[in-house]
Amino acid sequence: MSLAVVQTRAKLGVEAPSVSVEVHLSNGLPAFHMVGLPETAVKESKDRVRSAIINAHFEFPARRITINLAPAELPKEGSRFDLAIAIGILAASGQIPLERLHQYEFIGELALSGEIRGVTAVLPSAISCGADNKALIIGQPNATEASMVEGLTILPANHLLEVTAHLHLRDSLQPWYQVRAEIPEDSPQLSDVIGQQHAKRALEIAATGGHHLLFYGPPGTGKTMLASRLSGILPPLTNREALQVASVYSVAGKGLRDRIWSRPFRSPHHTSSAAALVGGGSTPKPGEISLAHCGVLFLDELPEFSRSVLEVLREPLESGEIMISRVAAQTLYPAKFQLIAAMNPCPCGYLGNRRCSCTPDQIARYRHRISGPLMDRIDLQVQVTAIENHQLLNQQIHEHPAGDSNQQIQQRVCSARNRQLERQGKINGHLSSRELHNVCPLNNAQRALMDQAIDRFALSTRSFYRVLRVARSIADLAGLETPELPQYQEALSYRAAIESHSEQP
Repeated sequence: MSLAVVQTRAKLGVEAPSVSVEVHLSNGLPAFHMVGLPETAVKESKDRVRSAIINAHFEFPARRITINLAPAELPKEGSRFDLAIAIGILAASGQIPLERLHQYEFIGELALSGEIRGVTAVLPSAISCGADNKALIIGQPNATEASMVEGLTILPANHLLEVTAHLHLRDSLQPWYQVRAEIPEDSPQLSDVIGQQHAKRALEIAATGGHHLLFYGPPGTGKTMLASRLSGILPPLTNREALQVASVYSVAGKGLRDRIWSRPFRSPHHTSSAAALVGGGSTPKPGEISLAHCGVLFLDELPEFSRSVLEVLREPLESGEIMISRVAAQTLYPAKFQLIAAMNPCPCGYLGNRRCSCTPDQIARYRHRISGPLMDRIDLQVQVTAIENHQLLNQQIHEHPAGDSNQQIQQRVCSARNRQLERQGKINGHLSSRELHNVCPLNNAQRALMDQAIDRFALSTRSFYRVLRVARSIADLAGLETPELPQYQEALSYRAAIESHSEQP
């Protein structure tokens, strides 16, 4: 039979749609035609495949070869189809059996010698392959990455000859099993930060409900240190979250992260462009917000970022995803991250201190680099003050820093999150306004407090609901069924602090 169909996977964002490689050999002058919307790297595969087949001591058919990559409307890119095309040609020419091809999917780039090289974005393909109950034949370099998918039979190979021997039932490929053990992390301890109990408390609340947080204060007060400790007190990634994060890194061409089960922490420089932050390019790649999916995006020196760059954060902060549109296609990437930012109160950073020489106009221009709608989306806005002399000097006397360890804080955060998941199926930072009415019922005293706060601090509707979310998280930390008046007061103190601070001379 001169027709063979081999299954493989394309790359489309974090998705991996199925592609059928249909190979037909017909009479006529020798030719090699490929259809199905292939881009340049796919078209070039015919030269790699021809050399690989010949150097593997097979016969390259001297016939008219037509290859269709179906579905035709799906763009095909990269060298990931080489192995499937080679297997299809060998099967259509009768050099390997057709009977077992439907059991497998093939992904890999071929060297001219017939060796199989690794490709990017294998993990999404492995997830989809496992969902279709098929075995995956890939290059050895991709075996570890694909092994993250439980229940998937992975058959890595180093050479085209190994694959053909397996299909001939002469020398079977051995399944790859990766034993994954969590390596203990030596993450920086929150107790290393001197003083700043108010900021540490806000950081624990932010970790509990997945809230966005802004630290502002003079230089050298520990804002960056505090932010870098957040990932150490967040709960470990679940299996599903770890696969999502690993898929984004796989699509970005970064392979597996060193610590698979820890939440990602991304800290782009303030000179980053909008495309670097949200993703882009002619072939859209994920940006920093997608690489921070299920983790933390830390923006240090927030006003130093271009305002146009910061504005692109507004939509993904609400939706948890980013759509990158190009003429050829639209690509959707996940972007459910937790924003932590740090800024100075004025250009020199020493507002209210005799060292400050900033004029009111300079301070206003500095703060206006951050738009009101973006600030409105930040749940907690915490002032970080200068460390007292006695705190700094006493720290030198004690061998061990005072305060709870990351493990103790993480246990409290995990307990509070478990309450949230049992009650509403999601963390508080993701609650809708309708859901908040059920979990945060206001009595008369609480209504009066919120009524005064809305007028005094000019809270928008969005700000009002964010205060409720923070109060709900504070109540979960305390183990309360519903938030009480002190929880709402504390939540308002985090929301109102920057307004009162901006009134200082």
